Amino acid sequence: MVTAITIPILPCADLDDSIAFYEALGFNRTYRQQRPNPYAVVELGEIRIHLFGLDDFDPVTSYGSVIVAVSDPDTLYEDFATGLRERFGTLPSSGIPRILRPRKRNGTVRGFSVVDPGGNWLRVSKLGDDEETRETTTGLARVIENAARLGDAKGDDEEAIRLLENGLGRFSDARGIEQARALFCLAELHARVGDEPAALQSLTAASSIELSDKDSESIKAEAEHAREIVGLKSQ
Repeated sequence: MVTAITIPILPCADLDDSIAFYEALGFNRTYRQQRPNPYAVVELGEIRIHLFGLDDFDPVTSYGSVIVAVSDPDTLYEDFATGLRERFGTLPSSGIPRILRPRKRNGTVRGFSVVDPGGNWLRVSKLGDDEETRETTTGLARVIENAARLGDAKGDDEEAIRLLENGLGRFSDARGIEQARALFCLAELHARVGDEPAALQSLTAASSIELSDKDSESIKAEAEHAREIVGLKSQ
């Protein structure tokens, strides 16, 4: 078989803005030109992305999307998140650009997404993971995965909110950890759409659920992430 490398070429409205964003993620700019057309290359290890500037381009209308399979998506997410906090002062979780944390999404493998300043999606997943290796979930856990797919993979936060709220009502007898996980996810979604009172209410409800020490530890990262997105990281 012929050895090959596939490299995406993604559009952007402002080439320098996109370069700066990728540098915040930890990429190095290895090439840039202004003429005859704005063009740049950014690289992070084996991940190579080419960018081109396009006059009058609207990032909201972008259909650019790249699947990035890596051995450890969680570590890569932490590296990306650290760089974005340094650049923006907070973790951008709504609008363009944004980053969405790692989690299982029903119908997809575990991973996370980044939307760059050009509106292009980087869909990061675990290398070697596939549909057949995923455990089948039911009840509220399944609702959370479906909501994650709607919000994270499709960007439909409002529909994800409705799904979670209905799920919490339907599965009121779900285990405490599942209810807390759903509420933390709901708080994050409310924060994304700018509904701060609802986000705070969801956080309060999640925090009031009594959990075992083991469950509290297993959900700690999700709780901290939700509080950060809502703006309550220190609490």
